[in-house]
Amino acid sequence: MSSINIDNYSYEEAIKFIGSSADCIIIADDETDRYKAIKKDGLFADYIDNEGDYIELVRKLWYHFNNSSDDITEDYHVFIPNEGRFHGKYSKRVNIVENDITHVVQMSVYPIEPNSTYLFMLDEIDNEMFVNDELTVQKVNTIQNTYLFSMYIDLVQDTTSSISVTEISDDVMQQEIKYSEWRNMIINMIWPDDQPLFLERTAPEYLKKNLAPGRTTSFDCLMMNLEGKYIWVKLIFSRSETNNEDDFRFVFMVQNIHENSIELLETMKKYEQLASRDSLTNVFNHGRMETEIRNALKDKCTKNREVSLMILDIDFFKHVNDKFGHSTGDVTLVQFTKIISDYMHDLNAVIGRWGGEEFVVVCYDTGSEKANALAEGLRRTISEESFGKIGQITCSIGVTTINSDDTFDDAFNRMDRALYNAKSSGRNCVKSV
Repeated sequence: MSSINIDNYSYEEAIKFIGSSADCIIIADDETDRYKAIKKDGLFADYIDNEGDYIELVRKLWYHFNNSSDDITEDYHVFIPNEGRFHGKYSKRVNIVENDITHVVQMSVYPIEPNSTYLFMLDEIDNEMFVNDELTVQKVNTIQNTYLFSMYIDLVQDTTSSISVTEISDDVMQQEIKYSEWRNMIINMIWPDDQPLFLERTAPEYLKKNLAPGRTTSFDCLMMNLEGKYIWVKLIFSRSETNNEDDFRFVFMVQNIHENSIELLETMKKYEQLASRDSLTNVFNHGRMETEIRNALKDKCTKNREVSLMILDIDFFKHVNDKFGHSTGDVTLVQFTKIISDYMHDLNAVIGRWGGEEFVVVCYDTGSEKANALAEGLRRTISEESFGKIGQITCSIGVTTINSDDTFDDAFNRMDRALYNAKSSGRNCVKSV
């Protein structure tokens, strides 16, 4: 096997070899935002234009989802101008998707003029050459796939570095951006209600004051992902331990906790419903109806909204339990509740079990005349219904309309007095106060 005489290779020969071996060579100028392709072979013949805007080249090469040609949401394009600035040689692998096929490309960037002109060299890598690396990356992603974003922060220098966005690239991105500028740019991706908390917890003064070396802080908020959808994330700041107490260097990470948060919120909602519902009839319980009446009082006071209250009591319900048993009584209560719910279905009304055989209904956007008509119609519907083996039952109903200066006791006592009047008048009737 013969060896190559290295003395035969000059600088010019080496440059000639690099030029002939590269699949694509591009000259780009950051100041004028222009690029020109001086060589395009293979994949790049059609993928890269002969010339164009440098920012668009950056976006096309790696500002898209990993293994996809789909662009990230427009809001995140604000970071693109910082992506194409290089200090010193830079190399990374990017994934380019053409005709639904993912091509792995080795990209090397050489600054020709500092902070201005760059030479890009792009080479497509054969699948067999990166399969082991890809398997390693997959293992890492399996462990860390919940981390969407990370970077290193130096608050003293007001800098960010080692930026990684896992949905765009497995490699660390080359960005030169001040931390103060980053905060102002990223704020638009935070849910409006969470923005004050974000600004407070990411403020340099807050981080310096509240995090000792080696300590970590985090908070949850809604943040727009690269697809333009708001998801629940955990923002994590960890202060690095150094020998200098005046160093304020932090690792910042964004963790996707959306699925767990949604599951937790749904569980909390479930228990909230259980805590506010009557276990037998599944309408609101006494405590929840007290809250509803107080909310109605507030609506009347602040919005002058018409609200009426009614309380229903099943006549001679004790006889039902004594004669047919409590299980039949429970069935009767459930059917009674269903009649009320069905009757009020198309109205803005909230129904709850006050206790025993008493039920309360808060009727929004309902004045005195309408409330009395509703109560009379409901009373008649109940009296005409068959309740199985116990036959027909009746109920007494008390009605009142909330005044703007009412307290809870004022409104409730009037409603209760109206019910007393209905029962004293022979039951199976409606009275209002």
